[in-house]
Amino acid sequence: MPREELAREGRTREELLHGAAEPAEQAEETSLRPRHLDEFVGQARLKEKLSVLLEAARGREQAAEHMLFAGPPGTGKTSLAGIIATEMGVRLQPTSGPALERAGDLAAILTNLDDGDVLFVDEIHRLPRPVEEVLYPAMEDFQLDIVIGKGPAARSIRLDLPRFSLVGATTRTGLITGPLRDRFGFVGRLDFYETSDLVTIVSRTAGILGVKLAEAGAQEVAMRSRGTPRIANRLLKQVRDFAQVRGDGSVDATVARQALALFEVDERGLDKVDRTVLEALCVTFAGRPVGLSTLAVAVTEEPDTVEEVYEPFLLKQGLMERTPRGRVATPAAYDHLGLSVPDATGTGPSLFGD
Repeated sequence: MPREELAREGRTREELLHGAAEPAEQAEETSLRPRHLDEFVGQARLKEKLSVLLEAARGREQAAEHMLFAGPPGTGKTSLAGIIATEMGVRLQPTSGPALERAGDLAAILTNLDDGDVLFVDEIHRLPRPVEEVLYPAMEDFQLDIVIGKGPAARSIRLDLPRFSLVGATTRTGLITGPLRDRFGFVGRLDFYETSDLVTIVSRTAGILGVKLAEAGAQEVAMRSRGTPRIANRLLKQVRDFAQVRGDGSVDATVARQALALFEVDERGLDKVDRTVLEALCVTFAGRPVGLSTLAVAVTEEPDTVEEVYEPFLLKQGLMERTPRGRVATPAAYDHLGLSVPDATGTGPSLFGD
């Protein structure tokens, strides 16, 4: 079947399963995703491994290995799932862990797959345990166990499934159970991107969106993108809108700096909440160690949001430390905020709220 027909069939089945067509903004985001492995920027070692695995599978005319991609949000896990389907010339069936509430939800999707199809499960660490247990025989033996009837009359039958490829994505590898993790033939880790790779990504996106982007403007956006392509593309769209309203539509370094200043993204990529977290550590608590719950209350965010969204980047930038007594700001954080480092940083009583 031609690839165009496969794509149309994939959309039809997705609409039947989820009851709605793809929104316009989601379609635009999809259009920005690379479709082939040679278009994917960055993650060079991971790309090389995938190239070998996919070429070997095509040579044997078999489905690709089950694969698990782990890494920070926005680093390309969903894009890689689509690339695998494209490179293998098969359909991509996307879903997510939270959407599969019952074993029957997964069974409905599995029985609609064709040979070689790629089943992509985003946030796979959030699969309910009953659903996860249905996956075990499906991944290993390509069979599905179904219980018919109830009570003493209940009996189990096993259905054969097509040889599909499961691609899982997670930001929390530690939450995936050992039995599930061990059933993946390949586990790949995606890291934050270098600025040079983000410049390439931003320039490619600008070409797709029709934005006149100077190299210095791309560099300015890339430097403030927190090492994440998704953020880079989001900032580029904001800069594009600023240039359209406040300028002639073209983006150079000056326009990019003015736009990002308006949207409160500083030269290190910190946004308003990042700076609020640092100000709480440096000013509100005067450099004393602070517990996660106390810090979350101080910045009016949920503890999970602080820990999973803001902390990783601040730690990577060397602006925060996690000590046994609590979170503390580093001298670099004081310097970034234009503050003097207190003499007794970290020596006062800890402020735990966990």
